[in-house]
Amino acid sequence: MVLDYYALREQPFGVTPDSEYLFLSDTHREALASLLYGIDSGCGFVALIAKPGLGKTTLLYYASNLLQEKARIVFLFQTVCTPSALLRAVLTGLGVRETRGNLVEMQLRLQEYLAEQYRLGKRVVVVIDEAQNLDDSVLELVRMLSNFETSREKLIQIILSGQPQLAEKIGSPELVQLRQRVSIFASLKPFSPEETALYIGHRLGTAGYGLDTPLFTEDALALIAEHSEGIPRNINNLCFNALSLGCALQRKMIDGDIVREVVADLDLERWQKKSSLAARPEEKDAHEAPAVLSAASASSMLAGWIPKLAAAMVVLLCLGGALFASHLWPTAAVQANRVMPPLTAVAPSSFSADQRPQSVAPAEAAEQADSVVPPLAAPAPSSSSADQKLQPLSPTSTIRLAHGRTVIGICIEKFGRCKPDLMREIHRLNPQLSDLDHIKSGQRLLIPIKQPSEASLAERGTP
Repeated sequence: MVLDYYALREQPFGVTPDSEYLFLSDTHREALASLLYGIDSGCGFVALIAKPGLGKTTLLYYASNLLQEKARIVFLFQTVCTPSALLRAVLTGLGVRETRGNLVEMQLRLQEYLAEQYRLGKRVVVVIDEAQNLDDSVLELVRMLSNFETSREKLIQIILSGQPQLAEKIGSPELVQLRQRVSIFASLKPFSPEETALYIGHRLGTAGYGLDTPLFTEDALALIAEHSEGIPRNINNLCFNALSLGCALQRKMIDGDIVREVVADLDLERWQKKSSLAARPEEKDAHEAPAVLSAASASSMLAGWIPKLAAAMVVLLCLGGALFASHLWPTAAVQANRVMPPLTAVAPSSFSADQRPQSVAPAEAAEQADSVVPPLAAPAPSSSSADQKLQPLSPTSTIRLAHGRTVIGICIEKFGRCKPDLMREIHRLNPQLSDLDHIKSGQRLLIPIKQPSEASLAERGTP
């Protein structure tokens, strides 16, 4: 559909290295001339170094087509891992049927074949693409192949093509002998914006586009040159997708809006940023770890931490409450279970003048529980007259002890405290009770109307 819509004979922006579509920019023309000159002059080794996507393979295919009439060419584009595998691949490419045997036997077969081709007046050229992936041992065997020579010229020519890592390998101290044998280093550079426009026009014309109206507008060509960085592989990718989108939108001309949409779909700007950062690693601080978070990722991280933070707060509150309760509980327990001190002789305290005990009915007394209440704060003592007399309760006001009642509990209810001197006074008023701690239910108990003062106790001679 795309070819018919734009009147094209074939796809102009394919991914295969078709030498028919080769566009010879200034650097491509120089590199091609260097390769052909190195082969014609019998230099032995020629190296082609370029970044990915600049058209190394296409240029090698084009050079092979020019040399095929006067040379036998073996094109190795698959990485070989061992010297034996490389030598076997060369023999297979030259058409040698017998490729079995050890390394020495295969070298003898190759030498016989090279001598035969020399007598026929033909050169043997071995092209190794992606040579940066070869191990040092394989590259050392490649160097040894150049020893097949006569006194006047080499019997085999070798072209090593690869990315910039190949130059680093050849320049290493371990391969210094191979470096000395490489006579020519050719390289490729990206297209300029003008060359990018000429490149697109060249491929369209080769594919059969012959209309007078340009297929790509100037705005579209400028955007393609900018976002492709002048790399032919990127140019092909952008143009291929632009033609597909233009056909879908029924656009006879590819304008800047279509190219922008293609760039957004391919997200080339993100890859350009990554490649530019990787190209300048020295500008990065070794101790700096850049971390760029989008708003969506930041919000998702926050949403994930909120439940965890809430759970941690709940746990902390529970622990704090438990610690606070454990601190208060022993104090309350001690106060609730406090044991009254023994009855020892202490200085009696005076009664408050307005402090009067209230009589408790037997029914009410029977309903109250025998719980020891913590002692209340002592009220300020009031000055009572020294001649104040103790009067017992009247019979109607006599307290009848119910089941479970104790003298200590009654004292606390009537006077707010139960001091040893008050217990002694109650024992004096109830001489029939030998032990106040063991009183039977139903017994009557006389207690003073108010708490006796020190003076009254002294007057009565309380021991």
